[in-house]
Amino acid sequence: MPDPEVFYDDLAEDYHLIYADWRQSVRRQGEVLDRLVRARHGGSPRSVLDGSCGIGTQAIGLALRGYTVHASDISAAAVARAQREAESFEVDIAFDVADLRTMAEIVPGTFDIVLSCDNSLPHLLTDADIDAALRNMRAKLAPDGLLLIGLRDYDALAAERPRLTPAQLTGDPDHPAITFQHWEWADDGSTYDLTLFLTRRQADGWHTTARATRYRALRRDDLERMLARAGFDDIRWHAPDATGHHQPLVTARISGHAP
Repeated sequence: MPDPEVFYDDLAEDYHLIYADWRQSVRRQGEVLDRLVRARHGGSPRSVLDGSCGIGTQAIGLALRGYTVHASDISAAAVARAQREAESFEVDIAFDVADLRTMAEIVPGTFDIVLSCDNSLPHLLTDADIDAALRNMRAKLAPDGLLLIGLRDYDALAAERPRLTPAQLTGDPDHPAITFQHWEWADDGSTYDLTLFLTRRQADGWHTTARATRYRALRRDDLERMLARAGFDDIRWHAPDATGHHQPLVTARISGHAP
């Protein structure tokens, strides 16, 4: 099974096709996250570190809302694409290539908001790796700042163990694409292997690629326990029907700094 770095390096140029309209999603996620951050932060946050920025979906969205954004990702190819996309949106973002587990050694300064969205944290399969990521995120957070993590609802998914996601038509009318995912669950439901199928129409017909990666089905109780162990409290979950975000979000603060 490829490492997440390899998976996203390979996917970087096609990543936007996961969305029906990626550029619209950038603006929508910026709006949704800004609203939640302002409600939870209790002030006027200005600086953000996106520690798993991918091609820039959340980082660009928040930069468009006036935030000062620093973005990093383990995938150099994704960061390179994010830099190009930031230029196309005409926003100024500082970028680094950094692993969530060690980014405190690379990214300078501290931030009002540190975030990791789009189900990035569950790529880390062990408690030790998630602990390391959370410690690094805490190290980059200002004392009165807010941690924000987005991930799938694994309490429900691990019970249901779906095998296939609905096919989605994306791209544009001249260059259509069809995407869907196959999930193969471990016997104990603790992890699953995801294969992303992408079929694109090209000049000589339709061509399909398959890219695979592994996720941990990270339950809420486990994440809350690890957040507390990393020095966070005031842990709150925010459901998609309340925020308008496509996945559950969890926010937390450094222990002793909850308002």
